[in-house]
Amino acid sequence: MSRRNDTSSLTHEINRRFSEAAAAVARTAGHPSVFIAAVATVIVWAAAGPTFRYSDTWQLIINTGTTIVTFLMVFLIQNSQNRDNAAIQLKLDELIRSGRAQNTFAGIEHLTDEELEDIRARCEARAKSGRGASRRGGENRHR
Repeated sequence: MSRRNDTSSLTHEINRRFSEAAAAVARTAGHPSVFIAAVATVIVWAAAGPTFRYSDTWQLIINTGTTIVTFLMVFLIQNSQNRDNAAIQLKLDELIRSGRAQNTFAGIEHLTDEELEDIRARCEARAKSGRGASRRGGENRHR
């Protein structure tokens, strides 16, 4: 039992640290200064081209660097998006649960694409019929 708690505790700690690091990297990567640094890196690399006679090694440096950064950023950004989406979903579910909205919408993110499309179509149809009714009501009030 103790070993299971140790493993669970370790997993929780790893997940917590990864989430914190992913959030920090995502915040930092979104700064204009990081974009400017990336552009500056590309300019320095391009300017070094003549010095290295546009060799295969010169090209490999930028290709390898951008591939590694892109590969790692995909996981960090996906983690940040997953957490943000989960938080937004929980907030929406709480609003639905505590408000006058239909509780049937809580948890619909688990439905298939086809089921979601069906619900979207029904909601859109209700919205259109509601706009029509409110327009007719508005016209009657102004007469």
